[in-house]
Amino acid sequence: MRIIYAGTPEFAVAGLDALLAHGYDIIAVYTQPDRPAGRGRKLTPSPVKQRALEHNIPVYQPASLKGEAEQAELAALNADLMIVAAYGLLLPK
Repeated sequence: MRIIYAGTPEFAVAGLDALLAHGYDIIAVYTQPDRPAGRGRKLTPSPVKQRALEHNIPVYQPASLKGEAEQAELAALNADLMIVAAYGLLLPK
């Protein structure tokens, strides 16, 4: 089963970890774009992005999923299932 995981904060890492521990095929991760953090306002990746990169999972960070290009990109992944945990963006129908 080809799975896309969508999440952003530390809370969502546990779900991704559980799927990986059980051997599920995570074909891509969707997370919010990197945000400025700290005093230097350095762009910081989300905890979910960090974990995905540790496991060599492709990461997508669209600012929105409302556009046709973003929806086509998502559809092209040909996933069987998308699991969403605290993603932070609205998903179109």
